[in-house]
Amino acid sequence: VFPNEIEEVAAMHDNVVEAAAVGVPHEVSGEVVKLFVVRNDDSLTPEAVIAHCRSHLTGYKVPKQVVFKEDLPKTNVGKILRRELRD
Repeated sequence: VFPNEIEEVAAMHDNVVEAAAVGVPHEVSGEVVKLFVVRNDDSLTPEAVIAHCRSHLTGYKVPKQVVFKEDLPKTNVGKILRRELRD
């Protein structure tokens, strides 16, 4: 699973400013997708983000967890620091 693909689909939602996808450990499947989202509307729910992703991605690529953040950690050139999100 390529994080960029999931992030691009999430960003297509009108209320998503930016998103970052990371893999997190899971007891059964080994790893699942966790999506960090900066939203522009507080009424956006994790369920709405997951439903949006489900309509554009195959099942195993759909995020299982969605966490809202005020901003995402980035390098000086603007690249999202996924390692910091994973930790």
